Amino acid sequence: MNKSSKLKEDVLCTLAVTAASFIFAANFKSFIQTGDLFPGGFNGLTRLIQRCALEFAGVELPFGPINILFNIVPAVISFKFIGKRFTLFSCLTILLTSIFTDLLPSWSITEDILLICVFGGLINGFAAGLCLRMRVTAGGTDFIAIALSERKNVDAWNYILCGNIIMLAVAGLLFGWNRALYSILFQYTTTQVIRILDPSSRRATLFIVTGREAAGGVCAQIQETNHTATLVEGVGLYNGDPCVLIYSVVESGQLRRLIRDIHQSDPKAFVNVIRTDKLAGRFYRRPRD
Repeated sequence: MNKSSKLKEDVLCTLAVTAASFIFAANFKSFIQTGDLFPGGFNGLTRLIQRCALEFAGVELPFGPINILFNIVPAVISFKFIGKRFTLFSCLTILLTSIFTDLLPSWSITEDILLICVFGGLINGFAAGLCLRMRVTAGGTDFIAIALSERKNVDAWNYILCGNIIMLAVAGLLFGWNRALYSILFQYTTTQVIRILDPSSRRATLFIVTGREAAGGVCAQIQETNHTATLVEGVGLYNGDPCVLIYSVVESGQLRRLIRDIHQSDPKAFVNVIRTDKLAGRFYRRPRD
């Protein structure tokens, strides 16, 4: 990537994380505070500490310093195991979110707790998805989960889920189970939106039927995605002509361009796309830096 393209990408990423940080903060000061909810990760833990300090000590703690303090160690882990650019832009998201959250005034859009959980979760998920589109994160436990999954091939999301459950159990004991249970609905909505908006977390299996002469060009297009393929010689039952079946697995976000390129190599290629829910084995992950 040349310097001009890299600068353009960095500027776009800065604008995106700034917008996402503002959305996070606005959502926190409207939906989350109005519903007295506890979002997942370090934001939820910061919120829990704020509520405890206000409820039992009568002290109103700022959001920013606590949230930044929690993110120091995960950020160091991310810098070491994931990459410099990813960590710096993610830290920018954390910093801006913390500043915006303490600066923005509190306001209530609706008092309906169900609407707060659904629409607050949608907004929160959209902001998180916007960060992931730029190949950065909102920080917190995401730092640890991504580092373990990409470098150590360890699925840490279940452990993070357990941590969120413990946090919500504490919140339920201290402030009532209704708020804890509604917080689960908020977190679930957020997670579903993130899954929709983050194409890097989804895989797709391709079965491509093409002629022997065009197989090389089709495989070359697949290799452009940094993935490879398996070729199986076959015979088409319709006309009895020899053909090649190409099997490959790619990221869902690469599908549209890849299918277009495949049809440029062979306009008659038959492409079957199947959603891949689980994958075991070596699969190329594009570096976040």
